[in-house]
Amino acid sequence: MENVVSVQKKKSLIERFLDGVEKAGNKLPDPVTLFVIMAFVILGLSWILAQFHVSAVKPGTNERIEVVNLLNQQGLIKILNEMLTNFTSFPPLGMVIVSMLGIGLAEQTGLIAALMKKSVMSAPQKLIIPFLILTGLVGNLAADAAFIVLPPIAALIFMSIGRNPIVGLIITYAAIAGGFSANLLISSLDVLLLGITESAAHLVEPGYIGRATMNYYFLIASTFVLVALGTFVAHKFTIPRFGEYQGEAEKLEPITPLEAKGLKWAGIVTAIYVIIILIAVVPSNGILRDPKTGGFLSSPFMTGIVPIMLFLFLLPALAYGIVTKVLKSDKDVADKMFKSIADMSSFIVLAFVAAQMIAYFGWSNIGPIMAIKGAEALQAMNFTGLPMIIGFIIICAGINLLVASASAKWALLAPIFVPMFMYLNYSPALTQAVYRVGDSITNPITPMLAYFAILLAFAKRYDKNIGIGTLISSLLPYSVVFSIGWIILFSIWFLLGLPLGPGDSIYLK
Repeated sequence: MENVVSVQKKKSLIERFLDGVEKAGNKLPDPVTLFVIMAFVILGLSWILAQFHVSAVKPGTNERIEVVNLLNQQGLIKILNEMLTNFTSFPPLGMVIVSMLGIGLAEQTGLIAALMKKSVMSAPQKLIIPFLILTGLVGNLAADAAFIVLPPIAALIFMSIGRNPIVGLIITYAAIAGGFSANLLISSLDVLLLGITESAAHLVEPGYIGRATMNYYFLIASTFVLVALGTFVAHKFTIPRFGEYQGEAEKLEPITPLEAKGLKWAGIVTAIYVIIILIAVVPSNGILRDPKTGGFLSSPFMTGIVPIMLFLFLLPALAYGIVTKVLKSDKDVADKMFKSIADMSSFIVLAFVAAQMIAYFGWSNIGPIMAIKGAEALQAMNFTGLPMIIGFIIICAGINLLVASASAKWALLAPIFVPMFMYLNYSPALTQAVYRVGDSITNPITPMLAYFAILLAFAKRYDKNIGIGTLISSLLPYSVVFSIGWIILFSIWFLLGLPLGPGDSIYLK
């Protein structure tokens, strides 16, 4: 009788590395716990560094900044008295909740799902891949809803045209995750990151006021670059890898007449709303222009972008819900808005602890001193300019493999890097743009992103034996190509000194 030897397939170096990343990431505490730990670390450091009288001289002035001990009587009283104010005045809190009232209602009524299905199904077959990628990028306007809605729709579309549905899953997930910061419109992420960036900039310049559009020009250009790169990767790697689908084909159900009617009225309402906004903004004497100068950059439109975004989603969602009879009364509207905010409970808890940590960091003066010392060290090593920026992108991309939350990472990194770059004469808009590139490019390959597990569940519907390694190896080319292409784009943008957004340049004015 022959001896049967079981030979286990040896894992590739990339698979072994990613297994290690996954294990390491699973050992990290919850983001809430992580912020609590960081808060206590800052308090402890404030006591230790104050004992050694650590200080720095603010560039351009003779002002000496010293570390403030937060564990003495005065510091402890401040912590107790300011805890509520820290939370309620935390910039991202109100911005995100208000934005999500509209986005959440659009998701709950089914408007977002119907809109994505309609837009993708109407694309010509030859353009289906770039159109899917573009839809994935723009779909981030609806925050995380795109991860849930678009990949299964793309899979059914690919199956209906005789292609492997897993290819559709891979392409759309890579676009949504890898291009998470790229968009043609201002999204809730712009608003969320702005609040954190603004808070960090106040450590250097208390009067600094940022705009949600601070990276808008760069992100528009990034969208078209990523569409081209994603299309290249899909044809070069993804389609050949999976070949023909051998399972039973399913058909994507078309938009129902009622849904089509709902979309029509949602479109009409959106058009009317946009026209009203344009009338209020375009003329030099428009009511949403600066009443004193007639300018646009410092206008009520720019400062009121969050409520404007709220109604951009809220009004079409109401129209769609009423026409499709999803919303039959004011109680239905209220219930669905309650549900959209209830889904944000984890963010509210995270915002509370993050607000305390950031406040302690600011009170202690550790952030500004670290920024000044870091800027001095970088200047001494002559490691500034583009090499420093590319290095920061790589650092952010590496951290993203272990901590997937864009807001959690930025809340930790912004208080250090925004002031550090400001002391080197780079604007907060530049630091945020650099972070957004690094935060996005490794999203497709990190198992720490919650939606990676959902992608695996979608894929197992078509291949029950598919594993994490297969998905990672299929998504890896997108991360690599997006990284190279995006860094090249940013390098060109930096070297040409192009504005990052309306009124926001690379350098401080």
